[in-house]
Amino acid sequence: MTRSPIAGATPAAASAGPPRPETTSAANASHTPARPHKRRRFHATPYLLLIPAVAALLLALAYPVGWQFVTSLKEYGLKQQFGQPAEFVGLDNFITIVTTHETWMVLVRSVVFCLVNAFLTVAVGTALATLMSAVPKGPRLVLQIALLLAWAMPVVAVMTVWNWLFDWFHGTINWALVQAGADSFWHHQWLSNPLSFYLVATIIIVWMSVPFVAFSIYAGLTQISGEVLEAAQIDGANWWRRLTGIILPMVRPVLAIVTLLQIIWDLRVFSQIRMLQDRGGLPSETDLLGTYIYREGVGSSHFGMAAAMSVFVLLITVIASSPYVRSLLKEDQA
Repeated sequence: MTRSPIAGATPAAASAGPPRPETTSAANASHTPARPHKRRRFHATPYLLLIPAVAALLLALAYPVGWQFVTSLKEYGLKQQFGQPAEFVGLDNFITIVTTHETWMVLVRSVVFCLVNAFLTVAVGTALATLMSAVPKGPRLVLQIALLLAWAMPVVAVMTVWNWLFDWFHGTINWALVQAGADSFWHHQWLSNPLSFYLVATIIIVWMSVPFVAFSIYAGLTQISGEVLEAAQIDGANWWRRLTGIILPMVRPVLAIVTLLQIIWDLRVFSQIRMLQDRGGLPSETDLLGTYIYREGVGSSHFGMAAAMSVFVLLITVIASSPYVRSLLKEDQA
């Protein structure tokens, strides 16, 4: 008697052959229990370590920011400096700000000046950082020392030197341009014209801000592996492709934070503009947000209006910072 190919199986079952792999895997998958979702464990230590820093920040900012906000809701002038109670006016100061043509002119002027200076500073700083990473040790040290000295100079000393360079009568810049054949710059007054005023201010502010950007980006460039750049060069990538395809994407976080910081700093610039105005600039045509607030508060004793303008600038700064904060939150959740 002939036995079936599979012991104990009927001829029909034996003719069906072995079970298919996909059928077996499907059956096993149906019996495999689903893995439970792993929850993140809550660690309280990082939050406890942040408490001293947050407390110090609140103690340092709570009173001045609170005073600015409360004063912005009042009519606070010269009389209040001598003890007269300030009259509560609600949002009248803010309404005056948004309905005054001069305020919007100063705001537009400040935003344009801020963006031009910030991106120009980042561009020059990136170029210098790339140069520092490419040159030998000796020239790199000379460049780093020069940048560090420029960054360490006090604002008053810097402005004294630059005011002397652009002086209309004894200035070195005018003398050099005349010697080069530009006779129209003989006794040229750079600060009397708004465009040339902002040109001088841009040169000074960029010169003072470039070292921070250059050192920050250079620190990021030192983290890029030389083997990656060498492999790209072997594959035929020129310097521009290596810069745009490898270097800039890898230092993008550093570029983002230094650009944000420059925008915030250049939006609130005060000392350089004020000292240039004292040398011949017209405040009504060259005011930015910082000098405009100073002129409203200290110059005109409209402290309520100046406080409202300060709160307005704070809101602009928060709005400008919000995209970067959102990107940080997304990276933390990823």
